[in-house]
Amino acid sequence: MRAAHPFPFYSDSLMITILHNPRCSKSIAALARTQQFADVNAIALNVIDFQVAPLQLSRLHDLQRQLRIPVRDMVRDGEALFDTLHLAQASDEILFAALASHPQLLQRPIVIYQERAAIGRPLEQLDAVLRTA
Repeated sequence: MRAAHPFPFYSDSLMITILHNPRCSKSIAALARTQQFADVNAIALNVIDFQVAPLQLSRLHDLQRQLRIPVRDMVRDGEALFDTLHLAQASDEILFAALASHPQLLQRPIVIYQERAAIGRPLEQLDAVLRTA
């Protein structure tokens, strides 16, 4: 693994970023798959523990654009906190704010490469992003 870029969410053809939770088995598997792709293709890998370094609101909006999904699909609705915060009928603005304030609600893992992103659930979804140009 190479040193992190000074802009931690920067990701282009020279770097892959993974938003990772080291306590999550799916995230660990995605990291292994992403690391292998990065090594084979000589691409820098930036691993972000997003629960230690939460994404700011502007970055969450960028991420949603890269994922090409509704913000609701970025949220872990099975978490108890989802119900506690009454997010079932929440607007997009409230969902973004909840993700910024409570990073454990963010789906994981997320891999970002060449301005595209994918949630690694199931792991095969990463294949759409982890490919060479």
